[in-house]
Amino acid sequence: MKEVVKFRKSVMLFVKATLVTAVTLGFIQTWTSNYITTLFSQKGNYLVILSFILLFATFSTLYGAFHIGVQRVHEVIYSFALAIVFTNAIMYMELSLIARQLIPVLPMLRGCVYQFFVIVLGSCCANVFYFRLYKARKMIAIFSNDAEGFELIRKMSKISERFRIECGLNVERVGMEGIKRHIDKYEAVILCDMDKSKQKELFAYCYTKQKRTYLLPDITDIVLNNSFEMQISDTPVLVSRNRGLTVEQEIIKRFFDILLSLVAIVLTSPIMLGCAIAIKLDDGGPVFFRQNRITKGGKIFNIIKFRSMVVDADKDGAKKAVEDDKRITRVGKFIRACRMDELPQFFNVLRGDMSMVGPRPERIENVYEYAAKYPDFELRHRVKTGLTGYAQLYGKYNTSPADKLHMDLFYIETYSVLSDIKLLILTVKILFMKESTEGFDESANKNVRASRSVRKDERK
Repeated sequence: MKEVVKFRKSVMLFVKATLVTAVTLGFIQTWTSNYITTLFSQKGNYLVILSFILLFATFSTLYGAFHIGVQRVHEVIYSFALAIVFTNAIMYMELSLIARQLIPVLPMLRGCVYQFFVIVLGSCCANVFYFRLYKARKMIAIFSNDAEGFELIRKMSKISERFRIECGLNVERVGMEGIKRHIDKYEAVILCDMDKSKQKELFAYCYTKQKRTYLLPDITDIVLNNSFEMQISDTPVLVSRNRGLTVEQEIIKRFFDILLSLVAIVLTSPIMLGCAIAIKLDDGGPVFFRQNRITKGGKIFNIIKFRSMVVDADKDGAKKAVEDDKRITRVGKFIRACRMDELPQFFNVLRGDMSMVGPRPERIENVYEYAAKYPDFELRHRVKTGLTGYAQLYGKYNTSPADKLHMDLFYIETYSVLSDIKLLILTVKILFMKESTEGFDESANKNVRASRSVRKDERK
């Protein structure tokens, strides 16, 4: 096994290639056995097979299916399943074009079932291979805030096969020299939020000792990570433009917003009609829910959603949705789980209040609360808020404001048309993932009430 570990990257590449090959063979079997009229007499068949491989590899990469060992095994399976569905759907259309008629869909569906079993078995085996080859490193977490430090340890410890955190130390209590002595005992180090001078010193020490280092970034780190290098005589300089989107990017982004929102409204109109009828029949209340939200430049607009809570849910003051919230209606539970309550926001996009992709629009109370604790929170308003985005995809409903801000800044600093397209494709992946709809715990509403009380006192 020790000899195999030396070539572990090659081994994992072989495992992934084997999985792709098995899925491709499933397609070839389905195609050659059931769609004889679409077969070419010569080399054209190779192009069809190549197009399947390229499509499957592309969708698998986009959805992170090849992140074996990084994602949990059920997420890998889910990602591969999405890749199979979209690849086979496109291949069905391609074969229908070759046959010049719609071919029977049932054989393709049977092929999908076979491919699904292949990816379930293959993903589980690949996961076992990965953790045999890549043993979890012994890690130490260093922080200055106990609550934030232990919360990160809790998150990482959920993936115990990958992260083996054996120690957590507060740099303010232990001291720098004591921290360095502890670092020597471990293979990897997690540097959480702390005084920048101490973080810099510890990072340099880890670099000297060749320790793998995980660094929680602040705003400066995110911006500098996307700066470019310039050489002024014999002095290297990092340049950060700090200008947000260019005029050309704004125009292109708006064009795609109009086009995609119009298409989405047409395609989802039957679903929206069904939601409206169901909400009305459920309790007889209004179909839509409107609320003031904040977008680019601090502008306030009226967001439109399907109502998923009882009428006057916020009559006692604005509250965040919590787990098993009694205010959510029967229909509301379903449409929230499937994200159908968000569909009317396509009209917000068409009107120009929002973009298809961007930071999530927060209600005014939340912005006051978060900005009071994190003054840089309003930096996310440098672009229009969006229906989907980096924080919506990789975060959860109850993700902390600081983490939301950092993810939104990652998006703003790395914006491109291609990144928007990628995020739109990835949005399909989270539609049925429960983790991204987890509510806050009840303590979150206590914070809102406390924040509101502080603002009242300030006005007095």
